[in-house]
Amino acid sequence: MLFMKGSPKEPRCGFSRQMVEILQKHGVAFSSFDIFSDEEVRQGLKAFSNWPTYPQLYVKGELIGGLDIVKELEASGELDTICPKGQKLEDRLKSLINKAPVMLFMKGNKQMAKCGFSKQIIEIMNNTGVDYETFDILEDEEVRQGLKSFSNWPTYPQLYVKGELVGGLDIVKELKESGELLPVLKGEN
Repeated sequence: MLFMKGSPKEPRCGFSRQMVEILQKHGVAFSSFDIFSDEEVRQGLKAFSNWPTYPQLYVKGELIGGLDIVKELEASGELDTICPKGQKLEDRLKSLINKAPVMLFMKGNKQMAKCGFSKQIIEIMNNTGVDYETFDILEDEEVRQGLKSFSNWPTYPQLYVKGELVGGLDIVKELKESGELLPVLKGEN
């Protein structure tokens, strides 16, 4: 757990930004807490940990230290043995793609699309009556960038059926117009 100023997407100080960069570079799986969101936690953790500054990195409930300590651990090679590794990106993408028989990677979710293309594909999908799951690529930059390379498809939304890429909005529109969409979504093609 990383207690920091801001979030990994939007660090609000240089030290927090550097800490996030180091952890991401080493593939460390971590969650974070924005100390600006709770003054009681911000002040209480300083006393609890006897560590007066932020960011603070904890592994398995134990304080590792701040940025200077993490830089020393990185230099000595110990960081990789202390910190838990995240699932390899490719394995994570395969797992997400296969999370449901029909999986849609989009900006937003079923309830609220966050771009016009995602809104259009949701309307088409909802009219098929086929169950599907969504993944909001705006919530995870690693997935957002990684899936483009993994699938060799540069844009979103991306629709997968039984782990195979069907395509984006244009392809889905073409399949709908030709009457092939429902069989594809049911895995009959």
